[in-house]
Amino acid sequence: MYRFRDPGGRVIYVGKAKSLRQRLNSYFADFAGLHPRTQTMLTSAASVDWTVVGTEVEALQLEYSWIKEFDPRFNVKYRDDKSYPYLAVTMGEEFPRVQVLRGAKRKGTRYFGPYSHAWAIRETVDLLLRVFPVRTCSAGVFRRAGQIGRPCLLGYIDKCSAPCVGRVTPEEHRALAEDFCDFMAGNTGRFIKRLERAMRDAAAVEEYEKAARLRDDIQALQRALEKQTVVLGDDTDCDVIALAEDALEAAVQVFYVRGGRIRGQRGWVVDKVEDSTPGDLVEHFLLQMYGEAAIPREILVAAPPPDADALTELLTEQRGARVELRVPQRGDKKSLMETVERNAKEALAQHKLRRASDLTTRSRALQEIADALGLDQAPLRVECYDVSHIQGTDVVASMVVFEDGLARKSEYRRFSIKKAEGDVASIHEVISRRFKRYLEERSATGELGAEPAPDTAASIGDAAEGEGADPRTGMPIDPDTGRPRKFAYPPNLVVVDGGPAQAAAAQRALDELGVDDVAVCGLAKRLEEVWLPGDDQPVILPRSSEGLYLLQRVRDEAHRFAIAYHRSKRSRAVKESALDEVPGLGPARRQALLRHFGSLKRLREAGVAEIREVPGIGPATAEAIVAALSGARDADREKAVSD
Repeated sequence: MYRFRDPGGRVIYVGKAKSLRQRLNSYFADFAGLHPRTQTMLTSAASVDWTVVGTEVEALQLEYSWIKEFDPRFNVKYRDDKSYPYLAVTMGEEFPRVQVLRGAKRKGTRYFGPYSHAWAIRETVDLLLRVFPVRTCSAGVFRRAGQIGRPCLLGYIDKCSAPCVGRVTPEEHRALAEDFCDFMAGNTGRFIKRLERAMRDAAAVEEYEKAARLRDDIQALQRALEKQTVVLGDDTDCDVIALAEDALEAAVQVFYVRGGRIRGQRGWVVDKVEDSTPGDLVEHFLLQMYGEAAIPREILVAAPPPDADALTELLTEQRGARVELRVPQRGDKKSLMETVERNAKEALAQHKLRRASDLTTRSRALQEIADALGLDQAPLRVECYDVSHIQGTDVVASMVVFEDGLARKSEYRRFSIKKAEGDVASIHEVISRRFKRYLEERSATGELGAEPAPDTAASIGDAAEGEGADPRTGMPIDPDTGRPRKFAYPPNLVVVDGGPAQAAAAQRALDELGVDDVAVCGLAKRLEEVWLPGDDQPVILPRSSEGLYLLQRVRDEAHRFAIAYHRSKRSRAVKESALDEVPGLGPARRQALLRHFGSLKRLREAGVAEIREVPGIGPATAEAIVAALSGARDADREKAVSD
């Protein structure tokens, strides 16, 4: 175990290694190749000390203790993405109370959950109070009811046993609270059977009012159970842990399954201060989560931690019974893990969206970008370009536009690359085409004596999302005017997906066109480095920088848009090539086939007799079409298997 300390002696990072010499050499042998956040940690450190332990289990225990004691700022730290409510029963009080609690757990209180919403807890409690009329009032209300000798409304409608006025003894009320806790813990069968037996006995002696009340109690318990979905076997107790991550953050979601039912859910968002693998994140999370929390019999994780056996031994030691730690591979548990993973991805997307939608945050992000890149003013309009292809075929590029930190999808553009000579050449071509059109539009509006409208957009390549295209010119059509849109509004900043080579290519294209009032930078995926044209070293934005988050979001959107266009183009190419292979089938009859069946998929499913119904298609041609499409389908399957 080792600790890095800053000049003031504070612990800033805690780690473990089997060979301290090798680990320290990895930090200092190739400093330039390290993750930027690791570089920041090393430049902040002034000394390192270490402690030798006997086993990996002891190392995990000491790591958890040090992280809890020193709170080092460069270790992974999990924080709630929101405050989750628990259903709490204060068993430490003379008259236990059922309530909704958030925050730190209190001694002597039993907790169930956490739940996503407080209203979900209150609905469940309202149903259960018919059968388990436990006190829910505050201490002040409880004392006042005792002083005046009259219970509150819940006492009059039989949803509280009214211990405040002595209707039940403290022992009887505690027994009700214990039954309530047993039901919430999953021991539900015996209560329903007991009520059913009492209902039958009451009906047998013709106490129909009592039997009807017991019937309503049974229905209330059943409705409460329906709110908790059965996902696994009745005896399954486990926590299902999944994560979603990007270069800077990770979101972790946990589903708590008790008795085969999902009893609660919780989420965290973590800053990735170090270059961590999914397994590392899982290990850090398990150490922090189960340091004090109850440990179930089984823990399902999305990725195995590096020291899975040692971690399992540590958790078993803490629980006092065997703990299974594994990655589900098939069946219901695998399906549940996929559900938790979807929740984690959604939580990460929502976390980023909250940051993106805040006006103050966006303003700060734009100013941070301006400061980092040395711009005279904040880049209110940012355009980002990305190239997509598969081994140099069907090369396409995308342009996305962000104004005031928000995506402006009506101005997105797509490009078919004419000369596929690599990503750098493609970036040069795209920037040249975009700004050549900008100069043409500016020249045209200048000759007419008119200023370009600020809401006009590019008219190069293919149409934007949701727009049609002019069949003569290929220019996108404005849905409001029905006329081709124009491009006379330049960006303040051009971002290209890539490193120094791509940034230099973009700058070279602007220089060749004489455009000198547009800034250029490249954003490299691997280390999230920002490259300026001609610079030997990248600009490293802080990991918590809002400017870096905005650049990431712009780059990811350009990547998504480029991939979507590439897939659609490849799909069209496959469709055309499959029919091109049929001898004697010209363009007119190909179009007739596609019009008749509506899609290539339906044409592939058709038989010879159905294809012969298309005018101009004879028996021999129909058989050739079926054979060609079957061969193309088999080739696609073989390629998918090899991939």
